[in-house]
Amino acid sequence: MIDHTGVNVSDYKKSKIFYENALKPIGYKMLMEIPKEYTGGAGVCGFGEPPKTDFWISEGTPNKPHVHVAFRVDSKKKVDEFYAAAIAAGGKDNGKPGPRPHYHENYYGAFITDPDGHNIEAVFHG
Repeated sequence: MIDHTGVNVSDYKKSKIFYENALKPIGYKMLMEIPKEYTGGAGVCGFGEPPKTDFWISEGTPNKPHVHVAFRVDSKKKVDEFYAAAIAAGGKDNGKPGPRPHYHENYYGAFITDPDGHNIEAVFHG
């Protein structure tokens, strides 16, 4: 079982705002920001459904190759809302909301790229 994951971002403030807005429709919020005296000066914060953080962003050189992170949600509506919010927050389309039967018959997902090019997805499994 995965406890948490994350991505490195080039512009911490921009990415923090992006993720605060993009993840809001799926019930995620920023739950923790680590003081810079503990991180060597880098911005680091964690997002999740309260009370648990499970997705982190860290200021630094973005991961290469880019990372793919998929957030499981409980409805197609949340997939659609995630996509709209992420695009409005500055993400780029990487796959509009819709069925992906090549994964399985009930797979419904949407993909965006974040400001650093990471492939971020919301998925409903039906």
